Amino acid sequence: MTNLHTRLLQAHAAGDIAALAELYELAAASQQDDNARSFFLTHAYVHALEANLPGAGRLRQILVDMGREVPDS
Repeated sequence: MTNLHTRLLQAHAAGDIAALAELYELAAASQQDDNARSFFLTHAYVHALEANLPGAGRLRQILVDMGREVPDS
């Protein structure tokens, strides 16, 4: 995860919110543990919302499916 970690730090430094959403999703995909996976997915989701990315809804649904977000009523 060293290369991904470096890319995350660079995206943070550059303020590249769209890249952060993508990179946090990649970090989530590399996790075996659901707690770690949901941590990274939550970050990806928040950055996707901030950047108004079309994938935000998909990320939210993943979190709902994991029981980490409340479904719409």
